Amino acid sequence: MVLDQASKSWVAAKIGLFETIRVIPGFFNLTHVRNKGAIFGVFNHVRGNTMALLLTGLSVLAFVLVLIYFIKTPPEQKLNRFTLALVMAGALGNQLDRIFRGTVVDFLEFHFKRFYWPTFNLADACVTVGAVLLIYIFFVRRTA
Repeated sequence: MVLDQASKSWVAAKIGLFETIRVIPGFFNLTHVRNKGAIFGVFNHVRGNTMALLLTGLSVLAFVLVLIYFIKTPPEQKLNRFTLALVMAGALGNQLDRIFRGTVVDFLEFHFKRFYWPTFNLADACVTVGAVLLIYIFFVRRTA
């Protein structure tokens, strides 16, 4: 979460809004965009405070549920706890943006030819990796 917030602060201070810095031409850019929606810009086009309040409420609820599950998970289940910590750190990182900036700073842009992955940030990456690991833990590892 600290690295997420530090990277967002750096981007907000050093890269103009909608400005792009090519890091690996044809593959990876740093592009400063703001996201009022959810992960990867979902619901970003919805205007008004209703969506912001809904996303804030859902984020807080999800964080509390994951925190409860984290607390109830035995310490020896290290992968489970690490996975839950990733999800919580990502959720908290983006929630702090919504609270203090009013929007979430996104800046990691991967692309190949004409295909562009939605711009995201480190918090989004934590939530996504955590969610994939949770799917693995619940559905693959249990049956193996």
